Amino acid sequence: MTEGLRWELLGPVRAWRGEVEIDLGAPQQRALLGVLLLREGAVTSQDQLISAIWGEEPPSASAGMIRSYVSRLRRVLEDGSTAVVIESVAGGYALPVTAGALDLAGFQQRVRAAHDARRIGDHETEATELRAALGLWKGTPLAGVPGGYLENERTRLIELRFAAIEDLAAADLRLGRHAEACPSLASMVIEQPLRERPRELLMLALYRSGRKVDALALFQETQRLLADELGLDPGPGLREMQRRILASDPSLDTPGRAGPAVAGSRHAGAGAIETPRSLPPDLPEFTGRSGEVRRLAGMLEASDTQVPVIGIAGLPGIGKTTLAVHLGHRLAGEFPDGQFFVDLGASGDPLAVLLRAAGVEAPPESSGERAALWRSLTIGRRSLVVLDDARDADQVRPLLPGAGGAAVVITAQRRLFGLSHARWTKLDPFSEPEARALLERMLGAARIRAEPGEARRLYEFTAGLPQVVHTVGARLASRPDWSLATAVRRLGVRGHHPEWGFEECGVIEGRYESAVRALPRNQIRALRLLAVSQAADFSLSAATAVLDLAPHKTESLLESLADIHLVETAGERYRFHNPIRKYARSRALHEEGEAACHAALARLTRFYAATLRNALLAADPGLSPGLAPEEAGGETGLEFDGAGTARAWMRDEWENLRETAAQAAGIGEAPARWLADMIGQAGLGEPGRRQAG
Repeated sequence: MTEGLRWELLGPVRAWRGEVEIDLGAPQQRALLGVLLLREGAVTSQDQLISAIWGEEPPSASAGMIRSYVSRLRRVLEDGSTAVVIESVAGGYALPVTAGALDLAGFQQRVRAAHDARRIGDHETEATELRAALGLWKGTPLAGVPGGYLENERTRLIELRFAAIEDLAAADLRLGRHAEACPSLASMVIEQPLRERPRELLMLALYRSGRKVDALALFQETQRLLADELGLDPGPGLREMQRRILASDPSLDTPGRAGPAVAGSRHAGAGAIETPRSLPPDLPEFTGRSGEVRRLAGMLEASDTQVPVIGIAGLPGIGKTTLAVHLGHRLAGEFPDGQFFVDLGASGDPLAVLLRAAGVEAPPESSGERAALWRSLTIGRRSLVVLDDARDADQVRPLLPGAGGAAVVITAQRRLFGLSHARWTKLDPFSEPEARALLERMLGAARIRAEPGEARRLYEFTAGLPQVVHTVGARLASRPDWSLATAVRRLGVRGHHPEWGFEECGVIEGRYESAVRALPRNQIRALRLLAVSQAADFSLSAATAVLDLAPHKTESLLESLADIHLVETAGERYRFHNPIRKYARSRALHEEGEAACHAALARLTRFYAATLRNALLAADPGLSPGLAPEEAGGETGLEFDGAGTARAWMRDEWENLRETAAQAAGIGEAPARWLADMIGQAGLGEPGRRQAG
């Protein structure tokens, strides 16, 4: 029996024992479990399972593989219990599921209840049941499992979801909630452009929102699209809706404004605010950040006099938005009056976006009036506002809601000064266990544990940046026949994007490009030229040589780049995360030019050569290092006040000296050979290797 187990098919195939997720193993193993769950306890023969997973050309050992998959699933699902989860019946297998344990069954039950309510005219219950049904979805159904049978089932389930979205929009329109119906219908029109019913419903929602011109424009767009794509005219429902809108048919008017769908009625007298649910979907494979989630959740406790504001800062691709959205979903029960989400980098008028989400169909024209209305609508309400990709405090300040229950989460590349009561958290890269856990979620634990050394190399390549880890994991998930060793090898092969092995990394580079594009020219130049060197990290003096600037100007540039996390500080030194270094170096070659890159590397080589000469002389005054100052291009290097500091500098810079000598030899820089010879003769021994991040 399966008491205590929960199953999910409306997203990735997952199983839970209480609050603990069970590792289901490889994709084919999860596919077998998905087939059994879809059969709802009915017996599935071995031949049916083979056909469902591999189609018409199964491997020769498929029967044995099926038995092996069942055996492994039994081990992880039964967890030492004597209860049998997957039953062997008449040459096949069955998986009976207890009531309420399968999300698909819950979805279907809610949809049936909604249909029953519609038949008796109870549209409030219909809408409530449909919202609950759609709330069970976690993404693409049956995600991450192969097989033609499951692909067909995936298509069927997606169709059921679309039908439920349409039915919910229709119920909201019958209840007078056209503002709530618009966003989901608009998204569906984009996702399913040839589907006519959502377009018909959206025309009605727009008309009732006072947007008659937009409703008619949508019909014209639909007419062109259907003619171009299918050679067809709009169906009778769309044509009738156009006719009635043109005639301003009174029967199209709102059938009496219903109250907002609020959990409870304690704010019934506080104004006609809608209950928004505008957070993007939570990431199905969200992993790690448990400490940050607990800490940030504790900071969002309600206050009667002040709005709690927390900020999440970090470099692009570190997972700021993902964490904010996950936090919003996790705390949804704490904020029953709704969750607002605004992308400040993409919204021309974020106050108008917030007011429309709150049900204000025609926000005031004055920005001051909009801000005042926003505060008055949200005062005393338990709602969460997520302000994503904030630029500065002036952009955020008018968007803060009224006190008495609301809370705010801000994401930004850097901490925003000027919000005195905001509490900020800098998001760091994943630790190795967190990155490993994400890859295990995406690929199966067995695949990662089989090659621990290669898994570590993947982590070092990604530097623990979640977006890079996720991108690498997604490519590996699409190539189940690749070993991790194959992935590591291919990461070093030049592909569509310089120094990246996977073309998906263009998405990652795009994140960095958008952040860098807004910087002043001197910061962009500094970022690119500093990335030319392959040294693990760099001091202020080395950076000064690379950039050919005064030390105080170099320090100002380095600190400005550290503020936005494009370089990291490590004591008095600076370093890049590997993915950022690769991006910046590729842009240096393309944008600054090969000559500028070679000149920067030459300046660094001469600085290191001159400083090593001084260090060798300070350590042993009788030594004749054999490098005249003029051979270092006039570079004088650092001076040392004794043998101890000279030797300490050589130990600290050992690997950087070696990397620079090897790199400079490739461009024919004169001191490079001398530098390499002196490293070999320095007699310091090789210290432990520093990681570049």
